[in-house]
Amino acid sequence: MNRKRIIAGLICCMGLGLAHPSGVMAQVSAIKTETVTGGSLIGRWDIKVNENGTDKPSWLEVELSGFKTLVGRFVSTGGSARPISKVNFDNGKFSFAIPPQWEREDRDLTLEGTVTADGISGTIHTSDGQSYPFTGVKAPDLKRATAPIWGNPIKLFNGKDLAGWKALGENQWVVKNGVLSSPHSGANLISEKTFTDFKLHLEFRYQKGSNSGVYLRGRYETQIIDNPKTDHPNSHLFGGVYGFLVPSENAAIGPDQWQTYDITLVGRMVTIVANGKTIISNQEIPGITGGALDSNEAEPGPIYFQGDHGPIEFRNIVITPAK
Repeated sequence: MNRKRIIAGLICCMGLGLAHPSGVMAQVSAIKTETVTGGSLIGRWDIKVNENGTDKPSWLEVELSGFKTLVGRFVSTGGSARPISKVNFDNGKFSFAIPPQWEREDRDLTLEGTVTADGISGTIHTSDGQSYPFTGVKAPDLKRATAPIWGNPIKLFNGKDLAGWKALGENQWVVKNGVLSSPHSGANLISEKTFTDFKLHLEFRYQKGSNSGVYLRGRYETQIIDNPKTDHPNSHLFGGVYGFLVPSENAAIGPDQWQTYDITLVGRMVTIVANGKTIISNQEIPGITGGALDSNEAEPGPIYFQGDHGPIEFRNIVITPAK
């Protein structure tokens, strides 16, 4: 190449401020990232869906795959996290479609939204043909600068009655011989006290074919279920954080046996010990799971037990909160 042309090109670049990475090139890169890949949309979003005047929790994660394709995960007001193969983005507007999960209809769930100064907003069209408006804000990272200092253990269940607990709906929970029991499907049970970071110990027993769960801060479900032994655990089976975290093994003893969970939650980082075996070790919970009470992840939340999927029993429920 002609030497004069090279020099002229360098002078031109310097005049435009392109020779320094913090100059125009960086600005062009930022503009390209936003217009092509939707930089303002990338990240995690805590969503509220207005279903006929009632706010229901939802969650969205968007990330860049390769040079320009946006992909993600979505938690609707029910079910678990579902993959999004492509998120369309153009000039601040975005959309995607995902196939049915537990819904019986064949229609895809679709979402159309806009990135605003306050977050995101738009409309969700469900598989059963309903349309609901939503708003969303960036989810907090919940990172902790220091290790927790643990307080004194608290007995959440006194072994005598339902003091300190409330049922969401018509109550079917009973207490007998120191055992908290839901004899049949009915209301979920929620602690009146709320917590941020904690260590939780509980013992539970389920019948053959039954299904329950313990929700941490009322938002993240650790699955309790009578599932067959398998060499391939997944997040929907015993010990998984529903839809997100897969246990290293199925540590379940089986139905009609008392079993234990020891769960430590600090920020988003969770460790789950089932029946003395560490099956999830200090892993991040990305967002709320289906069935969450709300999507206000920065706030403390209760412990809640799922009582709408079959008989379940609990005892020796002790929580040690961080100071």
